[in-house]
Amino acid sequence: MREGVRFEVSAADRERLAAVAADRNSPQKHVWRAAIILASAEGCGTAEIMRRAGVSKPCVWRWQQRFMEAGVDGLLRDKTRKPGKPQVPTEVVATLVERTLGEPPGETTHWTSRAMAAATGLAISTVQKIWRSHGLQPHRLRRFKLSRDPDFAAKVRDVVGLYVDPPAHAVVLSVDEKSQIQALDRTQPGLPMKRGKAGTMTHLCTAPVRQERSGSIRQKSRLLPSIRP
Repeated sequence: MREGVRFEVSAADRERLAAVAADRNSPQKHVWRAAIILASAEGCGTAEIMRRAGVSKPCVWRWQQRFMEAGVDGLLRDKTRKPGKPQVPTEVVATLVERTLGEPPGETTHWTSRAMAAATGLAISTVQKIWRSHGLQPHRLRRFKLSRDPDFAAKVRDVVGLYVDPPAHAVVLSVDEKSQIQALDRTQPGLPMKRGKAGTMTHLCTAPVRQERSGSIRQKSRLLPSIRP
């Protein structure tokens, strides 16, 4: 035994430990704990006890110490562990969710877990866990485009077909009209992000177009593709 660990196993304790080791319904951790004490009572060395119980040397010393302090009952129960990290207060979770559903800071397009962690003082993993529990995915955005043109599907098929399967010896050019004009707003308001659903945004934007004759500026809807060829 390790220095400072000395104990005697009574006949009652030996019988009780043997019953635990022989019981097929006993948890395995109780079986090898009992085997450690029974082998120790026989005067076996640490190496032999390790071989019989199939455990490490620190494990043998730990349960010898436990038996010396608490007897057989100490082998059949685990010590209470320290409580884990405290749960995030409900008010903090509500504030985080409210911020996530609101506008992101600065010129960013959406909240990131790193930015939210810096704003709330929480860990990045905690922010991600709260988002998962509330079904929020700020990085996802579902885009849509509504057209009243009855031939819209056929036109899209023709245009996309030029890129996917162009005719032989054909040259496809893509021209963006007034590319230097910045889009001011969307033609239709998007829906906010909800639990389990991403926010929506239309492709169609309004941009200022200067009229040559009068010199005035009016708003004109322009289709700004999100992926350029």
